[in-house]
Amino acid sequence: MNKPGILICTVGTSLFQPNLEALKKDLANDRLKPEYRLLAEAYQRGDWPRVAKALYALPADDRVCGAEINSIASMVEKQYIPMDCGLFFLHSSTDKGRDIAAILRHYYRDKGHAPVETVEVEDLQDEDPKRFRTKGLRNLARHICRIVRERSAAACAINATGGYKAQIAVAVLLGQALGIPVFYKHELFSEIIAFPPMPVALDFEVWMRASGMLYDLERTSDPVPASIYAGEWLETYESLVERVPIDGQDYLELSPVGQIFHATFHERFRTDRSQVLPPKALQKHPPRLEKAGWPGEHPEVEAFMKKVTDEVDPVVRCETFYFNPDLPQRTRFRCGAQGIEGIYSDGRFTVKFRVESTAETPGEQAAVVASLNEWLSRRQT
Repeated sequence: MNKPGILICTVGTSLFQPNLEALKKDLANDRLKPEYRLLAEAYQRGDWPRVAKALYALPADDRVCGAEINSIASMVEKQYIPMDCGLFFLHSSTDKGRDIAAILRHYYRDKGHAPVETVEVEDLQDEDPKRFRTKGLRNLARHICRIVRERSAAACAINATGGYKAQIAVAVLLGQALGIPVFYKHELFSEIIAFPPMPVALDFEVWMRASGMLYDLERTSDPVPASIYAGEWLETYESLVERVPIDGQDYLELSPVGQIFHATFHERFRTDRSQVLPPKALQKHPPRLEKAGWPGEHPEVEAFMKKVTDEVDPVVRCETFYFNPDLPQRTRFRCGAQGIEGIYSDGRFTVKFRVESTAETPGEQAAVVASLNEWLSRRQT
């Protein structure tokens, strides 16, 4: 079996508290071993390269070295990973997180690992539990998915030993979804616990149907009124979002599970799109607009529908059926009661239009919706 060449590691604070803090308190003790004294003095000065060098002089399984070094050494010893594997350290958005990540970067670069990178996870902190839950864990999932996408699932594994306990649950779920192994070492256990990838029941068609909402929630940092998605809501979407009450109304944010679900299937759609999409339209037709006064006032709507038709292969034609001059919406595509619907808004007015395509089954319609939302996401980034 091939060993993963990239290990993605969550980072905690055990190296500082209690380990190096306890050593610092022992500096007045004449019986403190010289190697520990050097380490404590470097820590007291905040000299992170020297801390890394002092740690390098200790056995990697010494508990003073902290959860990250202990667990990586154990994984190397068990031959789960190569001795010089690449390392990505995902640390909290705190001063301690940044400092410990800097020490680990110096330590493992001196050891000959390559690459060795540190990644700050925005909003992963312990001062605001709500921000940690709704944004920090989402960002953790997003960064892990990005690294796996760039390096390939076959090359990656996750070490979820360091950091907040909630990260372990996120890491295990990510491992299952992305098909990569997850490792964990408890401080009281000598053995590494491995969570191998297993088949899990994640529904690709649910993602394709929900893709408009998921892309929309992913690209905003603000909660979105739940009423916006009422016309397309399915009960299966509930675990993908966090509900936030604001002024007596329900608002939605993407949950960590939703972030994992979206990132996993977004990547799968990129590679499997040819297997799920209906054939390319052999004939394309110009947009049809309602016989009303508004089209002349908003030529950008017709231009947008023409781009949809020209640039998304299975689309045959777009035809408007609704206009509201005073109702802002969020531009996206969805599966409607009468087929595929597009929603276009500039934040002032809303136009809805039907999208005629080569799709012949509900599954093919869902795939076209996903393709349209992917196209829209590329335009908006």
